[in-house]
Amino acid sequence: MNQFQVWVTGNVATQVRHAVTSSGITVADFRLASTPRRRDAEHGWVDGDTTFVKVTCYKALADNVSASLGVGQPVVVVGRLRVEETSRDGHTYRDTVVVASAVGPDLSRGTAAFRRSSARATPSPASPELPGGREDVPDPPSAAGAPGQAA
Repeated sequence: MNQFQVWVTGNVATQVRHAVTSSGITVADFRLASTPRRRDAEHGWVDGDTTFVKVTCYKALADNVSASLGVGQPVVVVGRLRVEETSRDGHTYRDTVVVASAVGPDLSRGTAAFRRSSARATPSPASPELPGGREDVPDPPSAAGAPGQAA
């Protein structure tokens, strides 16, 4: 299976939204802000332009992210990169989305104490994708019917 994997470091920019679909799949998402820094001979360290990406998590990862993350915390996110189109106010918007397979604290900027969650779930690389801008979270499509996925 070919998937484009990325890793992004940055700070949690919004509160984590947590929802459960009608079929019982948990979903969490948040926006991540990433600002590069460079050394300038005249001004010292200078911040570059901030890039925002939406991070979407499913199942056990969604539960753990919801229970663990708050605004401003530095994190590392690993997952699949995709672009999501939404229409609002007569305009079409494109959001860069990372469908996360792993999220954790950025230990180059602090310390953390790991606690294993009570329910051990196996990671699901074929996690369903949900459309953006949702109030009512729809049931995700069946993974068996997804293109490029083994049945």
